[in-house]
Amino acid sequence: MSYKNERLEEFNRYLRNRKVAIIGLGVSNIPLLDYMNDKEARVTVFDERTIDNIPTEALEKIREYEINSYFGNDCLKNLKGYEIIFRSPSCMPTRQEIQQEINNGAIVTSEIEMVLKMTPSTVIGVTGSDGKTTTTTLIYEIIKSKGYKCFLGGNIGTPLFTKIEEMMPEDIVVLEMSSFQLIDMEISPKISVITNITPNHLNIHKDYEEYINAKKNIFRFQDKDGIVVLNYDNEITRECAKEANGKVIFFSSKEKLNDGIILDSGTIKECKDRVRRHILDTKNIKLRGKHNYENSCAAIAATAGLVDVDTQIDVISNFAGVEHRLELIRELNGVKWYNDSIGTSPTRTIAGLNSFDEDIILIAGGYDKHLDYKPLAKPILDKVKTLILMGQTADKIFYAVKEEEEIQGKRIETYMCESLEDTVKMAYKTAKEGQVVLFSPASASFDLFKNFEERGQKFKELVNKIEEIVQ
Repeated sequence: MSYKNERLEEFNRYLRNRKVAIIGLGVSNIPLLDYMNDKEARVTVFDERTIDNIPTEALEKIREYEINSYFGNDCLKNLKGYEIIFRSPSCMPTRQEIQQEINNGAIVTSEIEMVLKMTPSTVIGVTGSDGKTTTTTLIYEIIKSKGYKCFLGGNIGTPLFTKIEEMMPEDIVVLEMSSFQLIDMEISPKISVITNITPNHLNIHKDYEEYINAKKNIFRFQDKDGIVVLNYDNEITRECAKEANGKVIFFSSKEKLNDGIILDSGTIKECKDRVRRHILDTKNIKLRGKHNYENSCAAIAATAGLVDVDTQIDVISNFAGVEHRLELIRELNGVKWYNDSIGTSPTRTIAGLNSFDEDIILIAGGYDKHLDYKPLAKPILDKVKTLILMGQTADKIFYAVKEEEEIQGKRIETYMCESLEDTVKMAYKTAKEGQVVLFSPASASFDLFKNFEERGQKFKELVNKIEEIVQ
Protein backbone atom coordinates (compact mmCIF):
# COMPACT_ATOMS: atom_id res chain seq x y z
CA MET A 1 0.00 0.00 0.00
CA SER A 2 1.45 3.38 -1.02
CA TYR A 3 2.09 6.03 1.63
CA LYS A 4 -0.37 8.91 1.90
CA ASN A 5 0.74 12.14 3.59
CA GLU A 6 -2.56 13.14 5.17
CA ARG A 7 -1.12 16.16 7.01
CA LEU A 8 0.14 17.64 3.76
CA GLU A 9 -3.11 16.92 1.95
CA GLU A 10 -5.05 18.64 4.73
CA PHE A 11 -2.77 21.68 4.58
CA ASN A 12 -3.12 21.85 0.80
CA ARG A 13 -6.89 21.89 1.13
CA TYR A 14 -6.62 24.59 3.78
CA LEU A 15 -4.63 26.84 1.43
CA ARG A 16 -7.45 27.20 -1.11
CA ASN A 17 -8.63 30.83 -1.21
CA ARG A 18 -6.54 31.75 1.86
CA LYS A 19 -4.79 35.12 1.91
CA VAL A 20 -1.11 34.23 1.92
CA ALA A 21 1.80 36.68 2.23
CA ILE A 22 5.26 35.67 1.05
CA ILE A 23 7.96 37.96 2.42
CA GLY A 24 11.26 37.90 0.57
CA LEU A 25 11.85 36.49 -2.89
CA GLY A 26 15.00 34.58 -2.11
CA VAL A 27 15.97 31.04 -3.06
CA SER A 28 13.71 29.38 -0.48
CA ASN A 29 10.56 31.35 -1.29
CA ILE A 30 10.52 31.51 -5.11
CA PRO A 31 9.33 27.87 -5.46
CA LEU A 32 6.40 28.75 -3.16
CA LEU A 33 4.94 30.91 -5.93
CA ASP A 34 4.31 27.85 -8.10
CA TYR A 35 3.07 25.81 -5.17
CA MET A 36 0.62 28.41 -3.88
CA ASN A 37 -0.72 29.08 -7.35
CA ASP A 38 -1.32 25.37 -7.85
CA LYS A 39 -3.21 25.21 -4.52
CA GLU A 40 -5.31 28.27 -5.46
CA ALA A 41 -4.15 30.45 -2.57
CA ARG A 42 -4.54 34.23 -2.87
CA VAL A 43 -0.91 35.30 -2.75
CA THR A 44 0.79 38.67 -2.22
CA VAL A 45 4.56 39.02 -2.25
CA PHE A 46 6.68 41.53 -0.36
CA ASP A 47 10.36 42.32 -0.85
CA GLU A 48 12.31 45.29 0.49
CA ARG A 49 14.45 45.41 -2.62
CA THR A 50 13.43 47.58 -5.54
CA ILE A 51 11.87 45.82 -8.53
CA ASP A 52 15.14 46.23 -10.48
CA ASN A 53 16.86 43.94 -7.96
CA ILE A 54 14.23 41.18 -7.91
CA PRO A 55 15.27 37.92 -9.67
CA THR A 56 13.86 37.67 -13.20
CA GLU A 57 12.49 34.20 -12.41
CA ALA A 58 10.36 35.63 -9.59
CA LEU A 59 9.06 38.54 -11.69
CA GLU A 60 8.03 36.16 -14.48
CA LYS A 61 6.02 34.04 -12.03
CA ILE A 62 4.41 37.13 -10.51
CA ARG A 63 3.24 38.23 -13.96
CA GLU A 64 2.17 34.74 -15.07
CA TYR A 65 0.11 34.08 -11.93
CA GLU A 66 -1.11 37.70 -11.61
CA ILE A 67 0.21 37.91 -8.05
CA ASN A 68 -0.08 41.17 -6.09
CA SER A 69 3.31 42.57 -5.11
CA TYR A 70 4.89 45.30 -3.00
CA PHE A 71 8.56 46.27 -3.30
CA GLY A 72 10.87 48.75 -1.57
CA ASN A 73 11.92 49.65 1.97
CA ASP A 74 8.42 50.38 3.23
CA CYS A 75 6.65 47.48 1.52
CA LEU A 76 5.60 45.85 4.81
CA LYS A 77 3.32 48.76 5.66
CA ASN A 78 0.90 46.94 3.31
CA LEU A 79 1.10 43.72 5.34
CA LYS A 80 -2.46 43.71 6.63
CA GLY A 81 -5.20 41.11 6.80
CA TYR A 82 -3.26 37.93 5.92
CA GLU A 83 -4.03 34.47 7.28
CA ILE A 84 -0.64 32.85 6.58
CA ILE A 85 2.71 34.60 6.31
CA PHE A 86 5.77 32.84 4.91
CA ARG A 87 8.80 34.85 6.00
CA SER A 88 12.31 34.54 4.60
CA PRO A 89 15.17 34.03 7.10
CA SER A 90 16.29 37.62 6.55
CA CYS A 91 12.92 38.97 7.73
CA MET A 92 12.93 38.64 11.51
CA PRO A 93 9.58 37.67 13.11
CA THR A 94 10.15 40.41 15.69
CA ARG A 95 9.37 43.06 13.06
CA GLN A 96 6.55 45.31 14.24
CA GLU A 97 4.49 44.71 11.08
CA ILE A 98 4.65 40.94 11.56
CA GLN A 99 3.86 41.14 15.26
CA GLN A 100 0.77 43.19 14.43
CA GLU A 101 -0.45 40.49 12.04
CA ILE A 102 0.21 37.80 14.67
CA ASN A 103 -1.92 39.79 17.11
CA ASN A 104 -4.65 39.78 14.46
CA GLY A 105 -4.54 35.98 14.19
CA ALA A 106 -2.10 35.38 11.35
CA ILE A 107 0.03 32.22 11.24
CA VAL A 108 3.70 33.11 10.66
CA THR A 109 5.88 30.32 9.34
CA SER A 110 8.70 29.61 6.88
CA GLU A 111 9.59 27.15 4.18
CA ILE A 112 11.90 25.21 6.51
CA GLU A 113 9.41 25.09 9.40
CA MET A 114 6.74 23.69 7.10
CA VAL A 115 9.16 20.98 5.97
CA LEU A 116 9.60 19.97 9.61
CA LYS A 117 5.86 19.97 10.23
CA MET A 118 4.80 18.16 7.08
CA THR A 119 7.51 15.63 6.24
CA PRO A 120 6.99 12.01 7.27
CA SER A 121 10.76 11.44 7.09
CA THR A 122 13.32 11.48 9.89
CA VAL A 123 14.88 14.93 10.11
CA ILE A 124 18.45 15.67 11.17
CA GLY A 125 19.01 19.36 11.90
CA VAL A 126 22.35 21.10 12.36
CA THR A 127 23.05 24.54 13.77
CA GLY A 128 25.97 26.34 15.38
CA SER A 129 27.99 29.52 15.11
CA ASP A 130 30.74 27.70 13.20
CA GLY A 131 31.04 24.44 11.32
CA LYS A 132 27.41 23.79 10.52
CA THR A 133 27.75 23.61 6.72
CA THR A 134 30.65 21.16 6.84
CA THR A 135 28.90 19.05 9.50
CA THR A 136 25.59 19.10 7.62
CA THR A 137 27.26 18.09 4.37
CA LEU A 138 29.21 15.30 6.07
CA ILE A 139 26.01 13.92 7.62
CA TYR A 140 24.23 14.06 4.26
CA GLU A 141 27.08 12.28 2.47
CA ILE A 142 27.25 9.58 5.17
CA ILE A 143 23.49 8.95 5.06
CA LYS A 144 23.38 8.98 1.27
CA SER A 145 26.35 6.62 1.03
CA LYS A 146 24.44 4.04 3.07
CA GLY A 147 21.70 3.98 0.44
CA TYR A 148 19.01 6.10 2.06
CA LYS A 149 16.98 8.45 -0.09
CA CYS A 150 18.17 11.71 1.39
CA PHE A 151 17.10 15.36 1.04
CA LEU A 152 19.49 18.25 1.79
CA GLY A 153 18.08 21.69 2.58
CA GLY A 154 17.81 24.67 4.90
CA ASN A 155 20.71 27.06 4.42
CA ILE A 156 22.22 24.77 1.78
CA GLY A 157 20.94 22.45 -0.92
CA THR A 158 17.58 23.22 -2.52
CA PRO A 159 14.26 24.45 -1.10
CA LEU A 160 12.47 21.35 0.14
CA PHE A 161 8.88 22.40 0.81
CA THR A 162 7.81 21.62 -2.74
CA LYS A 163 9.47 18.19 -2.45
CA ILE A 164 7.52 17.02 0.60
CA GLU A 165 5.19 14.96 -1.58
CA GLU A 166 8.22 12.86 -2.62
CA MET A 167 9.30 12.16 0.98
CA MET A 168 8.58 8.79 2.53
CA PRO A 169 8.74 7.64 6.20
CA GLU A 170 11.93 5.66 5.51
CA ASP A 171 13.76 8.68 4.00
CA ILE A 172 16.09 11.15 5.74
CA VAL A 173 15.98 14.96 5.57
CA VAL A 174 19.17 16.83 6.55
CA LEU A 175 18.83 20.54 7.30
CA GLU A 176 21.34 23.27 8.06
CA MET A 177 19.52 25.76 10.28
CA SER A 178 20.48 29.33 11.15
CA SER A 179 19.40 31.37 14.16
CA PHE A 180 17.19 33.43 11.81
CA GLN A 181 15.31 30.29 10.80
CA LEU A 182 15.13 28.89 14.32
CA ILE A 183 14.12 32.01 16.24
CA ASP A 184 10.36 31.42 16.05
CA MET A 185 10.45 27.66 15.41
CA GLU A 186 7.95 25.58 17.39
CA ILE A 187 9.08 22.16 16.21
CA SER A 188 12.46 20.42 16.42
CA PRO A 189 14.15 17.76 14.28
CA LYS A 190 14.22 14.17 15.57
CA ILE A 191 18.05 14.36 15.63
CA SER A 192 19.64 17.74 16.35
CA VAL A 193 23.25 18.94 16.39
CA ILE A 194 24.73 22.14 17.84
CA THR A 195 28.37 22.42 16.81
CA ASN A 196 29.06 25.39 19.14
CA ILE A 197 27.63 28.74 20.19
CA THR A 198 29.73 31.92 20.17
CA PRO A 199 28.72 35.57 19.61
CA ASN A 200 27.46 36.13 16.06
CA HIS A 201 24.87 38.17 14.15
CA LEU A 202 24.62 40.65 17.02
CA ASN A 203 23.91 43.38 14.47
CA ILE A 204 20.54 41.70 13.87
CA HIS A 205 19.61 39.90 17.10
CA LYS A 206 18.66 42.28 19.92
CA ASP A 207 21.27 40.64 22.18
CA TYR A 208 23.37 37.51 22.68
CA GLU A 209 20.67 35.88 24.80
CA GLU A 210 18.16 36.05 21.94
CA TYR A 211 20.74 34.47 19.63
CA ILE A 212 21.40 31.63 22.10
CA ASN A 213 17.70 30.99 22.67
CA ALA A 214 17.11 30.83 18.92
CA LYS A 215 19.77 28.14 18.61
CA LYS A 216 18.18 26.13 21.43
CA ASN A 217 14.95 25.76 19.46
CA ILE A 218 16.67 23.07 17.41
CA PHE A 219 16.17 20.64 20.32
CA ARG A 220 13.70 22.42 22.64
CA PHE A 221 10.60 20.74 21.16
CA GLN A 222 11.95 17.20 20.95
CA ASP A 223 10.21 14.43 22.88
CA LYS A 224 11.86 11.64 24.87
CA ASP A 225 12.76 9.82 21.64
CA GLY A 226 14.75 12.80 20.32
CA ILE A 227 18.53 12.93 20.14
CA VAL A 228 20.66 16.05 20.55
CA VAL A 229 24.40 16.09 19.77
CA LEU A 230 26.27 18.75 21.74
CA ASN A 231 29.80 20.11 21.90
CA TYR A 232 31.07 19.35 25.40
CA ASP A 233 33.95 21.83 25.05
CA ASN A 234 31.64 24.82 24.54
CA GLU A 235 30.19 25.96 27.87
CA ILE A 236 26.88 27.10 26.42
CA THR A 237 26.21 23.92 24.44
CA ARG A 238 27.35 21.75 27.35
CA GLU A 239 24.75 23.44 29.57
CA CYS A 240 22.07 22.81 26.92
CA ALA A 241 22.06 19.17 28.02
CA LYS A 242 20.13 20.20 31.14
CA GLU A 243 17.22 21.35 28.96
CA ALA A 244 17.13 18.33 26.64
CA ASN A 245 14.02 16.15 26.63
CA GLY A 246 15.64 13.18 24.90
CA LYS A 247 19.02 11.52 24.63
CA VAL A 248 22.19 13.66 24.74
CA ILE A 249 25.38 12.66 22.89
CA PHE A 250 28.45 14.76 23.58
CA PHE A 251 31.53 15.15 21.41
CA SER A 252 34.81 16.61 22.62
CA SER A 253 38.38 17.31 21.55
CA LYS A 254 39.49 18.26 25.07
CA GLU A 255 37.89 15.82 27.50
CA LYS A 256 38.14 12.02 27.66
CA LEU A 257 34.42 11.42 28.06
CA ASN A 258 33.03 8.17 29.43
CA ASP A 259 30.26 8.32 26.82
CA GLY A 260 30.35 10.17 23.50
CA ILE A 261 32.66 10.77 20.55
CA ILE A 262 36.09 12.19 21.32
CA LEU A 263 39.21 13.38 19.54
CA ASP A 264 42.15 12.00 21.52
CA SER A 265 45.83 12.07 20.47
CA GLY A 266 45.00 12.37 16.77
CA THR A 267 42.34 9.65 16.80
CA ILE A 268 38.54 9.88 16.76
CA LYS A 269 37.14 7.42 19.29
CA GLU A 270 33.73 6.22 20.40
CA CYS A 271 33.36 6.03 24.19
CA LYS A 272 30.66 3.83 25.65
CA ASP A 273 30.42 2.52 29.20
CA ARG A 274 34.05 3.60 29.77
CA VAL A 275 35.24 1.52 26.81
CA ARG A 276 37.01 3.42 23.99
CA ARG A 277 36.89 2.17 20.43
CA HIS A 278 39.16 3.68 17.77
CA ILE A 279 37.21 4.89 14.73
CA LEU A 280 39.55 6.97 12.58
CA ASP A 281 43.03 8.52 12.66
CA THR A 282 42.97 12.18 11.68
CA LYS A 283 46.00 11.64 9.42
CA ASN A 284 43.60 9.71 7.16
CA ILE A 285 41.16 12.66 6.91
CA LYS A 286 41.55 15.00 3.94
CA LEU A 287 40.06 17.98 5.79
CA ARG A 288 42.54 20.19 7.63
CA GLY A 289 42.20 21.56 11.12
CA LYS A 290 41.08 20.52 14.57
CA HIS A 291 37.71 22.19 14.02
CA ASN A 292 37.06 19.87 11.08
CA TYR A 293 37.95 16.85 13.19
CA GLU A 294 35.37 18.13 15.69
CA ASN A 295 32.84 18.46 12.86
CA SER A 296 33.60 14.85 11.95
CA CYS A 297 32.96 13.80 15.56
CA ALA A 298 29.58 15.55 15.47
CA ALA A 299 28.66 13.85 12.17
CA ILE A 300 29.59 10.44 13.58
CA ALA A 301 27.45 11.04 16.67
CA ALA A 302 24.46 12.22 14.61
CA THR A 303 24.50 9.24 12.23
CA ALA A 304 25.48 6.51 14.72
CA GLY A 305 22.01 5.01 14.94
CA LEU A 306 21.48 5.01 11.17
CA VAL A 307 24.68 3.72 9.56
CA ASP A 308 27.62 1.46 10.37
CA VAL A 309 31.07 2.70 11.38
CA ASP A 310 32.70 1.52 8.14
CA THR A 311 30.40 3.81 6.12
CA GLN A 312 31.23 6.74 8.39
CA ILE A 313 34.97 6.08 8.06
CA ASP A 314 34.84 5.78 4.28
CA VAL A 315 32.91 9.03 3.75
CA ILE A 316 34.85 11.12 6.28
CA SER A 317 38.21 9.86 5.00
CA ASN A 318 37.42 10.86 1.42
CA PHE A 319 35.51 14.09 2.06
CA ALA A 320 37.48 16.96 0.51
CA GLY A 321 35.47 19.79 2.07
CA VAL A 322 32.97 22.46 1.09
CA GLU A 323 33.78 25.40 -1.17
CA HIS A 324 35.02 28.57 0.61
CA ARG A 325 36.08 26.60 3.71
CA LEU A 326 39.88 26.31 3.91
CA GLU A 327 39.76 25.65 0.18
CA LEU A 328 43.18 25.30 -1.45
CA ILE A 329 43.06 27.41 -4.63
CA ARG A 330 46.57 26.98 -5.96
CA GLU A 331 50.26 26.78 -5.12
CA LEU A 332 52.44 29.42 -6.74
CA ASN A 333 56.20 29.83 -6.22
CA GLY A 334 56.04 27.55 -3.20
CA VAL A 335 53.18 29.56 -1.58
CA LYS A 336 49.79 27.94 -0.97
CA TRP A 337 46.71 30.15 -1.32
CA TYR A 338 43.61 29.24 0.72
CA ASN A 339 40.07 30.62 0.43
CA ASP A 340 38.27 30.62 3.79
CA SER A 341 35.62 33.23 2.94
CA ILE A 342 33.25 31.44 5.34
CA GLY A 343 35.38 33.05 8.07
CA THR A 344 32.69 35.59 8.92
CA SER A 345 33.49 35.79 12.65
CA PRO A 346 36.63 35.85 14.80
CA THR A 347 36.07 32.28 16.02
CA ARG A 348 35.92 30.96 12.46
CA THR A 349 39.15 32.71 11.56
CA ILE A 350 40.86 31.46 14.73
CA ALA A 351 39.90 27.92 13.69
CA GLY A 352 41.39 28.57 10.26
CA LEU A 353 44.64 29.92 11.71
CA ASN A 354 44.95 26.88 13.96
CA SER A 355 44.71 24.57 10.93
CA PHE A 356 48.22 25.47 9.74
CA ASP A 357 51.73 24.91 11.03
CA GLU A 358 53.23 27.03 8.24
CA ASP A 359 53.86 30.78 8.53
CA ILE A 360 50.66 32.60 7.54
CA ILE A 361 49.91 35.76 5.60
CA LEU A 362 46.38 36.61 6.74
CA ILE A 363 43.95 38.70 4.67
CA ALA A 364 41.08 39.84 6.92
CA GLY A 365 38.40 42.49 7.37
CA GLY A 366 34.92 43.17 6.03
CA TYR A 367 31.43 44.16 7.16
CA ASP A 368 30.99 45.04 10.85
CA LYS A 369 28.57 42.74 12.72
CA HIS A 370 29.48 44.43 16.04
CA LEU A 371 31.63 41.53 17.21
CA ASP A 372 34.54 41.64 19.65
CA TYR A 373 37.90 41.28 17.88
CA LYS A 374 40.09 41.14 20.98
CA PRO A 375 40.00 37.30 21.13
CA LEU A 376 41.41 37.24 17.58
CA ALA A 377 44.48 39.33 18.43
CA LYS A 378 46.57 36.71 20.26
CA PRO A 379 46.05 33.96 17.65
CA ILE A 380 47.07 36.46 14.97
CA LEU A 381 50.23 37.38 16.84
CA ASP A 382 50.99 33.71 17.48
CA LYS A 383 50.41 32.42 13.93
CA VAL A 384 50.60 35.30 11.44
CA LYS A 385 53.76 36.78 9.90
CA THR A 386 52.01 39.39 7.77
CA LEU A 387 48.54 40.88 8.34
CA ILE A 388 46.67 42.50 5.45
CA LEU A 389 43.43 44.34 6.31
CA MET A 390 40.52 45.87 4.42
CA GLY A 391 36.86 46.80 4.93
CA GLN A 392 34.83 48.25 7.81
CA THR A 393 36.42 46.08 10.50
CA ALA A 394 40.02 46.78 9.45
CA ASP A 395 40.53 49.36 12.20
CA LYS A 396 38.91 47.16 14.85
CA ILE A 397 41.22 44.26 14.02
CA PHE A 398 44.24 46.57 13.73
CA TYR A 399 43.75 48.13 17.17
CA ALA A 400 42.99 44.77 18.81
CA VAL A 401 46.26 43.41 17.41
CA LYS A 402 48.15 46.58 18.35
CA GLU A 403 47.00 46.22 21.96
CA GLU A 404 48.18 42.60 22.01
CA GLU A 405 51.50 43.67 20.48
CA GLU A 406 52.04 46.03 23.44
CA ILE A 407 51.30 43.19 25.86
CA GLN A 408 53.66 40.75 24.17
CA GLY A 409 56.33 43.24 23.13
CA LYS A 410 56.13 41.86 19.60
CA ARG A 411 55.41 43.32 16.17
CA ILE A 412 54.02 41.85 12.96
CA GLU A 413 54.04 43.41 9.51
CA THR A 414 50.61 45.00 8.85
CA TYR A 415 49.17 46.62 5.74
CA MET A 416 45.87 48.45 5.09
CA CYS A 417 44.30 48.04 1.65
CA GLU A 418 41.35 49.62 -0.14
CA SER A 419 40.13 46.63 -2.16
CA LEU A 420 40.26 42.85 -2.32
CA GLU A 421 42.46 43.08 -5.41
CA ASP A 422 44.92 45.26 -3.50
CA THR A 423 45.12 42.67 -0.69
CA VAL A 424 45.93 39.92 -3.18
CA LYS A 425 48.65 42.06 -4.76
CA MET A 426 50.12 42.83 -1.35
CA ALA A 427 50.03 39.16 -0.32
CA TYR A 428 51.80 38.17 -3.53
CA LYS A 429 54.43 40.85 -2.96
CA THR A 430 55.19 39.82 0.63
CA ALA A 431 54.75 36.02 0.48
CA LYS A 432 57.80 33.78 0.79
CA GLU A 433 58.25 30.17 -0.28
CA GLY A 434 56.80 27.74 2.25
CA GLN A 435 54.23 30.22 3.56
CA VAL A 436 50.43 30.10 3.38
CA VAL A 437 48.19 32.96 2.26
CA LEU A 438 44.91 32.61 4.13
CA PHE A 439 41.87 34.68 3.15
CA SER A 440 39.72 34.46 6.29
CA PRO A 441 38.06 37.85 6.88
CA ALA A 442 36.68 37.30 10.44
CA SER A 443 33.85 39.52 9.21
CA ALA A 444 30.72 39.39 7.07
CA SER A 445 30.83 40.32 3.40
CA PHE A 446 27.99 42.80 3.06
CA ASP A 447 30.11 45.93 2.83
CA LEU A 448 31.32 44.93 -0.65
CA PHE A 449 29.67 41.64 -1.61
CA LYS A 450 26.22 40.00 -1.64
CA ASN A 451 27.40 37.09 0.50
CA PHE A 452 30.51 35.15 1.53
CA GLU A 453 30.19 32.90 -1.55
CA GLU A 454 30.44 35.86 -3.93
CA ARG A 455 33.37 37.21 -1.91
CA GLY A 456 35.16 33.86 -1.99
CA GLN A 457 34.54 33.48 -5.71
CA LYS A 458 36.06 36.90 -6.37
CA PHE A 459 39.11 36.03 -4.28
CA LYS A 460 39.57 32.79 -6.22
CA GLU A 461 39.32 34.64 -9.53
CA LEU A 462 41.97 37.14 -8.43
CA VAL A 463 44.34 34.44 -7.19
CA ASN A 464 43.95 32.39 -10.37
CA LYS A 465 44.88 35.38 -12.53
CA ILE A 466 47.43 36.83 -10.15
CA GLU A 467 50.19 36.90 -12.75
CA GLU A 468 48.07 39.36 -14.76
CA ILE A 469 47.01 41.71 -11.96
CA VAL A 470 50.48 42.19 -10.47
CA GLN A 471 52.05 43.34 -13.73
